[in-house]
Amino acid sequence: MSEKELLLDVRGLKMHFPIKGSLFSRKKEFIYAVDGVDFNIRKGETLGLVGESGCGKSTTARAVAQLYKPTAGQVFLKGKDLTTMPAHELLAARKNMQMVFQDPYASLNPRMTSGEIIAEPMKIFQQRGLLEMSNEERDDRVENLMERVGLSRFFKNRYPHEFSGGQRQRIGIARALALKPELMLCDEPVSALDVSIQSQILNLFKDLQQEFGLTYLFIAHDLAVIQYISDRVAVMYLGLIVEISGSKDLYKKPLHPYTQALLSAAPIPDPKIEAKRQRIILTGDVPSPDKQRPGCYFYDRCWKRMDVCKQCRPKLQEVEGGHQVACFLYHKPTN
Repeated sequence: MSEKELLLDVRGLKMHFPIKGSLFSRKKEFIYAVDGVDFNIRKGETLGLVGESGCGKSTTARAVAQLYKPTAGQVFLKGKDLTTMPAHELLAARKNMQMVFQDPYASLNPRMTSGEIIAEPMKIFQQRGLLEMSNEERDDRVENLMERVGLSRFFKNRYPHEFSGGQRQRIGIARALALKPELMLCDEPVSALDVSIQSQILNLFKDLQQEFGLTYLFIAHDLAVIQYISDRVAVMYLGLIVEISGSKDLYKKPLHPYTQALLSAAPIPDPKIEAKRQRIILTGDVPSPDKQRPGCYFYDRCWKRMDVCKQCRPKLQEVEGGHQVACFLYHKPTN
């Protein structure tokens, strides 16, 4: 993977949401949803982003796509910084980066047919003069995409409520493919589906990646899903990435205490291994993201904490062979 072209490079990404205070309060307060995230994805690679609910995974994806204007940081797509682009250039750049959302019903317009939904991105870019395509070519592409994602072209006049959850997600995937993007941001695209349908959609993602040379940022809270589809995995906790590694390496040898706790909570189908395995039970609740802390955000729940962890925030640094971790167990604190 290291020899391939760098497609997405995220540096110091922050997304802080202001909280409305009381009438007499002058102090500005924020929710620090994403508080300094760094990662990159190479062409043809799948980076899995995993963590507890509310840790900032979906916010990260939306900030990368510029659906949210980041508070700070840079997002480079093919070497160009999306955060400083004027609106017309950003629209053109978005042609190369599309999103698949979690809820396959809420993300589809109920007043549009499946064919109209898939054709909509192409129509918008045709109107803006950013896509040269006749209406006949557009209609052909809609039908071809429907069949490619496992839907009959004869369903193009049906509305979203006439499809099952898995079929609706296929429509969402076809819409994301309409403009032939290189990067797809997949925000928990299988979490709302039945387990039997999840495997079909995951295999579809893999097939499409091979066929179209796609690159994925794949968000999920299911560790088995992430392990199956990802080349590398980034573990997120309270708005920060605490560990990044190759998928096999991370699952075999997790370094950060939070990653170890996450993996210990995931069931293993082999009863013999499951019986011998020691489960790590975290104490305390996830801290509120409305405060910034000087030290490690995992300090209060970590059973390996040291004094330095409360005073300094560990930086994400490489330990060996591309395995990065933000933990003083493996790095000395730096001033």
